[in-house]
Amino acid sequence: MDEIKNYSGRNKWPLAITAIVAMILVTGIVVVSIVRDRIVNVPQNQVTVVGQGKISYQPDIANVTLGVQIDKVAKAEDALNQLNDKSTKIVTAIKALGISDADIQTQNYSLSAQYDYVNNVSSVSGYNANEQLVVKVRDIVNKTDLISKVIAEASKAGANQVNGISFTVSNLEDLKQQARVMAIADAKVKANSMASAAGVGLGDIVGWWENFVQGPGSSGTGSGVADGKGGAGGSGSVLPTVPTGSQEIIMEMNLSYKVK
Repeated sequence: MDEIKNYSGRNKWPLAITAIVAMILVTGIVVVSIVRDRIVNVPQNQVTVVGQGKISYQPDIANVTLGVQIDKVAKAEDALNQLNDKSTKIVTAIKALGISDADIQTQNYSLSAQYDYVNNVSSVSGYNANEQLVVKVRDIVNKTDLISKVIAEASKAGANQVNGISFTVSNLEDLKQQARVMAIADAKVKANSMASAAGVGLGDIVGWWENFVQGPGSSGTGSGVADGKGGAGGSGSVLPTVPTGSQEIIMEMNLSYKVK
């Protein structure tokens, strides 16, 4: 009987040790979960307020996209030769107006075959070639007719497309920063008003981010487009009218506050 009792006593030790180890493991899992929850989960006692800043400006730079289209030339080489000849004349005419080489860039250059279908059989009937030039016209505030002259002279030299005119301003980053500061001030006013109405206090600002709503380079910037096979500016006797107008830069600033 004594041997049986001693055997039973010895069996209790492994069970006790297993139970202790299990408790330690469970405790460790709980601690890790608490720490992870504190690190990963964003605290809920925050509020985000959106402020907006608007700055009006007068564009002083225009980007004019001009095109040359050559249609249905018998040989690909001849199509490219015609395209290159017209492009050279256009660049020469634009540079004569005081536009520098650095402000004339090729945006697209293409050659494609044109097919005719007769009795459901296709055959090459010629080749089309196209080149797009982007001309940066500076100081348009003081040189009010320079955009019109660029379009007219390029047209006389062989350009038969005006595929877009977009406007920007040389001190864009300065204007955006001014709009940011205005947006932050607007967000602070809104935050204090909302906190007062809700009966809560605001702590430190714990985060912010911006949204460029409107201005050069944003989706809110528009452009004019014209296209014609016979020449965008005709004989050049009458200059095209290209008003720039006054435009706006709009920035949004999102401020996140701690709520007391």
